[in-house]
Amino acid sequence: MYAYIIRRLLMLIPVLFGVSVVIFFTLRIIPGDVAQTILGTDATEDALAQLRKDFGLDQPVMKQYFSWMGGVLVGDFGESMRTGRDVLPDILNRFKITFELAILSAIISWIIAIPLGVIAGIKRNSKTDFTVRIISLLGVSIPNFALATVLILVLALTFSYSPPVGYVGFFEDPIKNLQILILPAIVLGTAMAGAVMRMTRSSILEILRQDFVRTIRAKGAKERLVIFNHALRNAMIPILTIIGMQIGVLLGGTVIIEQIFSLPGLGQLVLTSINQRDFTVIQGAVLFIAFVFVMINLLVDLLYSYLDPRITYK
Repeated sequence: MYAYIIRRLLMLIPVLFGVSVVIFFTLRIIPGDVAQTILGTDATEDALAQLRKDFGLDQPVMKQYFSWMGGVLVGDFGESMRTGRDVLPDILNRFKITFELAILSAIISWIIAIPLGVIAGIKRNSKTDFTVRIISLLGVSIPNFALATVLILVLALTFSYSPPVGYVGFFEDPIKNLQILILPAIVLGTAMAGAVMRMTRSSILEILRQDFVRTIRAKGAKERLVIFNHALRNAMIPILTIIGMQIGVLLGGTVIIEQIFSLPGLGQLVLTSINQRDFTVIQGAVLFIAFVFVMINLLVDLLYSYLDPRITYK
């Protein structure tokens, strides 16, 4: 197990290196002068030259890259071109909000998707099954931003309710924190639930056809024990795979939802930095998201062995 974990952690090196190369050089080929964008059209040549020098933009591109990566290797992601603050603390502060939103969305998704998926798998081709399949298809098909907009409009016009603006930490005020995050979490969780629901249904159907399930039923086991103690446990591996992928995607894909609900998360930070051409923040945020995504996949792989003792890592 430990040897497997070490190998997977070593695999982080080429993955993060590739991500760093792609994001760094992609930003450098975007047309336009970064210094001009930051200082505006009225800036003097001396001011532009000084800004380029301060951020190393006057250096060759390869030298800029190795200088940036040298800092990353020791935990220094550089300074924001806009604010002058260190990039990493800003990323970590914003990431806490995005992470909380992603986890709450995932919990909502599991509460909705797994029970309905199990019911649909047990009652195959019934009215309940068709209803669940339609719900899951709607969840997968409706874009997040459209659902968020409709939800806000319905609440505002019908109940004169509008989502709270800003963010309050969970430990500062748990009730206020939940009020702020519940609507965006419902929007994201609904989209996640569609895919998890479909995967749960198909996995349950496949497991229920297995010989060991027929053997357990033949021994007189109660149907509830057959479903939850045996079928669902064995069906959780593909379900866990798609859940892990969705959480990873959520951590980097909440940009629009955070913008709609005015949440100061990592997605909003990236979007603002793109609009402001703040290269150091964009580079650091994308690299950090890639790191978290890979670590979530590693955690999911390790959970496989817990769910199925036959799976071992050497």
